[in-house]
Amino acid sequence: MKDSQTSPVASPSPVMGLYDIPMWESIRAHQMALQKCASCGSMHFPPSPVCPQCLCQDQSWTTLGGQGVIMSWAVFHRAYLPAYPPPYNVIVVKLDEGPLMVSNLEGPEPLGSWIGQSVKLVYVTLPDGLILPRFVLDNVP
Repeated sequence: MKDSQTSPVASPSPVMGLYDIPMWESIRAHQMALQKCASCGSMHFPPSPVCPQCLCQDQSWTTLGGQGVIMSWAVFHRAYLPAYPPPYNVIVVKLDEGPLMVSNLEGPEPLGSWIGQSVKLVYVTLPDGLILPRFVLDNVP
């Protein structure tokens, strides 16, 4: 039996669907990319076979600039997954490119409301080796 104090708890593995693989490869390379529609120019998340705006199938992968704004947030005080002991936060970020993305805020938490706080994308390697895109406050050194 492993001691939970010394052994990292495995994170849930990302679901690797046909359209998710290029995104997760870009995350591993610390250059997160999302699909951009060749017809209407919109970027979207999560990846899909067609553009959700115009249903065009012609899409390319474009690297994110890494900036965004917190649109919503919550701090969970209940454990749902062993790899995420409470308390932990969940944020919804509107990326500068347009899509909304659910993630976590790393580092210091904003005082008061988090909504409207500028954030930047960072890559966090968990103890089990999984690399996840997360965010930090943009105005914190």
